[in-house]
Amino acid sequence: MNDQYRQLLKIPTSRLDEINAVLLDPQTRVINEFLEVVAKYGTPEEINRKHREARQLENLLKKVQAKNPDHLKDINWLMEQRDKGAFISVADYRRKVLGPKAEGMHFKDESAVTLEVSALQYFPWVRPMVEHAIQTGTLIPGRFIAVRKMKESENDGDLPAIVAALDIMGSSFVETLDTKGTDGSNNHLNGPATITGYFGGIGQPNDHALMWLDEFLYYYTNYGVQHVLNFNAGTILLGFMLYRLGVDIQFKISVFFGSDNPYHALWILTAAKLFSRDDGTSPLVGFNWANSINNETMEISSQFRKALGFEDVVRFEHHITETWKSIVRQPYNRREELIEVAGKVPNIAAKHEGGDPETDSARAHPSDILDYFRDKQEVIDSGDWDAMRINFMDKVQACNNSAWALTENGLSFIAAHNLHKPTGHM
Repeated sequence: MNDQYRQLLKIPTSRLDEINAVLLDPQTRVINEFLEVVAKYGTPEEINRKHREARQLENLLKKVQAKNPDHLKDINWLMEQRDKGAFISVADYRRKVLGPKAEGMHFKDESAVTLEVSALQYFPWVRPMVEHAIQTGTLIPGRFIAVRKMKESENDGDLPAIVAALDIMGSSFVETLDTKGTDGSNNHLNGPATITGYFGGIGQPNDHALMWLDEFLYYYTNYGVQHVLNFNAGTILLGFMLYRLGVDIQFKISVFFGSDNPYHALWILTAAKLFSRDDGTSPLVGFNWANSINNETMEISSQFRKALGFEDVVRFEHHITETWKSIVRQPYNRREELIEVAGKVPNIAAKHEGGDPETDSARAHPSDILDYFRDKQEVIDSGDWDAMRINFMDKVQACNNSAWALTENGLSFIAAHNLHKPTGHM
């Protein structure tokens, strides 16, 4: 019975012909308007060349010099620390956790978990994090997310400084464009103050999908920003099409997209396959699950992710901790589940959006997801600047706590690879 009905799910190749007819028809307005935005920045080859030039360290530092030259001393200091090997190696970290038994232990490097922290909002937070890691022999995560207003970050020089710093560290970096839905795109909503109004969609209606595309290409070509958050089914499709044209962008699906079951993931990965390049790659390199999922959802989805050829392409990203306020019911800590699933499902990331609940809840200013939407000057004027930096440091510590637990269980992690070499001694 099951096999008989399974055959009914087969998609005739004629359906693909009909889809291609829509995509290739010169009268299809939705495709024409997409191509018009891309053409503003040149051919795919020209766009990629601009991106590569913008991402070169010397060009990023020129932008820092023009916007905020004070940042350069911290960038130069960071390079000095990297070059002199001031950071704990992976081997020494394992010995620190396990003692002598680390020497003969087999770690599951083939399914190493990427250590991830959100959100790195301001460049001045980088040095305290790095100093702490050097002093305590702890880890700098291998992946950071930012959710700050892009124009504000561009104008005060933080954007090029952070991109440069994370390249120096060897950590990947994901930005959040200003066309993320809280920019007034839905004139019936009022930003974070009416956040529940976004539950039916993140607020990129009408022409705002193309505005997102335009903004992405601006930062891609001017600041080398390659990787951004994606919230909306329309902008996810635009990302697929842009990559298919030959533009080497990447994106991760945000937790706000609400992907909370294997069928949702199958739908998205099916679209990713349809628009993948001939080499099998996709711009979808991070898939952030909703907080509601369990390990079984990742295990089921891992099966068809592999079958579609995306096991090494699409990273499953899951929140281990969340901000204490404004997003989940607390206490929220999924570390034990991480340890259980990490040995079964390869290519996953452990995302830390808050400190461990017992730490975060005790702060005078616990972490709050709504802090991401505040103007920098308002944060300073309110007296919350130092408190939010402490929140960030708590998230990095929570990430280190996960690395420690992974190591205790013979599991591997991915930290900032230019800082934490495989072997060495403290």
